[in-house]
Amino acid sequence: MQPNNRIVSGMRPTGPLHLGHYFGVLLNWVQMQEEFDCLYFVADWHALTTNYAEARDVKAFVPELVADWLAAGLSPERCVLFQQSQVKEHAELHLLLSMITPNGWLERNPTYKEVREESSKDLSTYGFLGYPVLMCTDIIMYKPKLVPVGQDQLPHLELTREIVRRFNYLYGDFFPEPEARLTTSPKLPGLDGRKMSKSYGNSIYLKDPMSEVRPKIMSMLTDTKRMRLKDPGEPKDCNLFPYLELLAPTGILPEIEEGCRAATRGCGDCKKLLAEKMADFLEPIQARRKEYETRPDTLKDIINEGSAKARALAEETMADLRRLMNFDF
Repeated sequence: MQPNNRIVSGMRPTGPLHLGHYFGVLLNWVQMQEEFDCLYFVADWHALTTNYAEARDVKAFVPELVADWLAAGLSPERCVLFQQSQVKEHAELHLLLSMITPNGWLERNPTYKEVREESSKDLSTYGFLGYPVLMCTDIIMYKPKLVPVGQDQLPHLELTREIVRRFNYLYGDFFPEPEARLTTSPKLPGLDGRKMSKSYGNSIYLKDPMSEVRPKIMSMLTDTKRMRLKDPGEPKDCNLFPYLELLAPTGILPEIEEGCRAATRGCGDCKKLLAEKMADFLEPIQARRKEYETRPDTLKDIINEGSAKARALAEETMADLRRLMNFDF
């Protein structure tokens, strides 16, 4: 059983994508589609693990999410873009894997208790407890060689590998153990210094017009110790500087740092520069997005065609698996 050159990853449709999504996930996806056989999916069933009470909203979020993907540079010619719930084989494999996954493995998942304690929602559900099994299903259905993850996601991938080992032990060597492809994920804080999140209202979204982005930038939190222009600052303590590191020309960064520390450059100057570079960054993304917004049928076709390609691969996997388990009735 030789691993292939596939990469599988997904994203939940819970609302518009912001800069954190772009630099933390999408930029890596765009780069990987040139090197690997990539399958990227809209994890709409996963959205229900925490947003089950808002199930009616998911349908509208699906094309919005794919529009953001395409605007960011993903291409249906270079990768497969599909919708999880359109490939029903995911539900079947999830059911079969849930039969062999010990409760203790799920209960020790570090995210399980953390999110339950932090959330105001009732997450004492089987769906939330068992979401790592569904995550495992999404990955191993396509027998990928690599899974793009950040360092903090390694425990989740290891649980997938444990489930694979248990399945192969019980039924025979079938699924390869996916390996981690560690991805760079720059820390981009929200406008107020907290984690960038829709719930905090501290995000810049990829589809935000500059008429909304500029006021957001001008109100951004900077170095709280720098109360006046003549006060020296520290770029590493400034909420705005990580944005400049990503968007401003690298040659100007030393000048910005020096000016901040010497109090010869004001925070307003940095905000004006960021607004200028943000406009340059968002303009081509929003131009591509506008093309798809005016052609909703094209978006639907991309999702349907990608889902058909994924379903063909999933059907092949499940046919072989049923024979292996002697469940090919």
